[in-house]
Amino acid sequence: MSNPVDELRQFGYQQELRRALRFRDLLVYGLIFMVPIAPMAIFGSVYSISGGMVVLAYLIGVAVLALTASSYAQMVRAFPLSGSVYNYVGRSLGASFGFLAGWTIMLDYILVPSLLYLVASVAMAATVPAIPVWAWLLGFVVVNTVVNVRGIRMTATFAWIMLVGELAVLAVVLAFGVWAILSGRGRWTWAPLYDPHTFTWAVVLAATSVAVLSFLGFDGIAMLSEEARGGARVIGRAMAGVLVLAGVLFIAQTWVAAVLTPDPGALIAQGDPGGTAFYDAARVAGGPWLAKLCAVATAIAWGLPDAMVAQVAISRLLYAMARDRQLPRQLARVSRRHNVPTTAILVVAGVSLALGLVASRRADGIPRLASLINFGALTAFVLLHVAVVVHYLFRGRSGNLVAHLLIPVVGVGSLGAV
Repeated sequence: MSNPVDELRQFGYQQELRRALRFRDLLVYGLIFMVPIAPMAIFGSVYSISGGMVVLAYLIGVAVLALTASSYAQMVRAFPLSGSVYNYVGRSLGASFGFLAGWTIMLDYILVPSLLYLVASVAMAATVPAIPVWAWLLGFVVVNTVVNVRGIRMTATFAWIMLVGELAVLAVVLAFGVWAILSGRGRWTWAPLYDPHTFTWAVVLAATSVAVLSFLGFDGIAMLSEEARGGARVIGRAMAGVLVLAGVLFIAQTWVAAVLTPDPGALIAQGDPGGTAFYDAARVAGGPWLAKLCAVATAIAWGLPDAMVAQVAISRLLYAMARDRQLPRQLARVSRRHNVPTTAILVVAGVSLALGLVASRRADGIPRLASLINFGALTAFVLLHVAVVVHYLFRGRSGNLVAHLLIPVVGVGSLGAV
């Protein structure tokens, strides 16, 4: 078994970041980034666009990104470095393509914290009107930045605590939801998986393009290659594991919510402009208190743990690009005490706060950020698949045509369709 430190040295780098993350820490990181209760915030939109087949949209999302996870696993073995797609594409297709891939995935990562902070702040301001959106936004940014600059171990511990809370809320929702269905307040149906009256591929794929927002973040695990104890070998397993776990949780909660939706026809026809469709279903299951619990839990999950690990991911990308002099060298500065790229973390915090405040003043701030994030992520994933083919098949003359040709080609096609 190769030593992760030796793997790093063969690329001309020294071990500067602390290797403190175990396999279970990586799973927690990925789950927190994806947010186990993420569908609660966008359930209504996905339900409406999919013609009620919300479960099918999430199932296709899992399948599409499983192909991407496979390509990530291949590339992290070849290049066990921080920087993820930036390094994989740059070292396979050339520095210019790597620079393009770095900026494309950065469009995803650097906007994700802003989106998360803004969504959470708007939700909390609606819950506690006495505190304005800008104050919630500032508070979320400060808390997450303090945790992140204290070191990756503290970040992992905080993520564990928050994940337990999210899973506890989800367990309560599912328990009350199943009980409500068994009590006759909802009629079990297969329509959320397949409805012949509304099914078309165009409808389902359009809904998948929205649902995939819930899955973005599993790829952030690859950013931690230089902080994982097992090095590259555990990164691929963690990415696959977190996709499966999150997929099961997403499908379970959206299926229960779809069955308990008070007025499915109106939701499909009119959409969910207020973003309350899931909370309306929770109200049917357990009453107003359960609806409020879901709303507050979703806001806190997006504003604290999810935004926190997003800040970790983008700071590692800035660190990797600065280390290669693709960005100002100061962004590669590492704290000797905490072994984290402190300057990069602080820059991300400042950018997230500024973008969040600007977007909060625009009526289309949230949907515009979301569309840019999806565009950046899916484009970077396409470049990743291409890098697998070039590195392994063209340069390495690999005979593994399934992993190094078939999966990347199907992956590019499915991403293009989405």
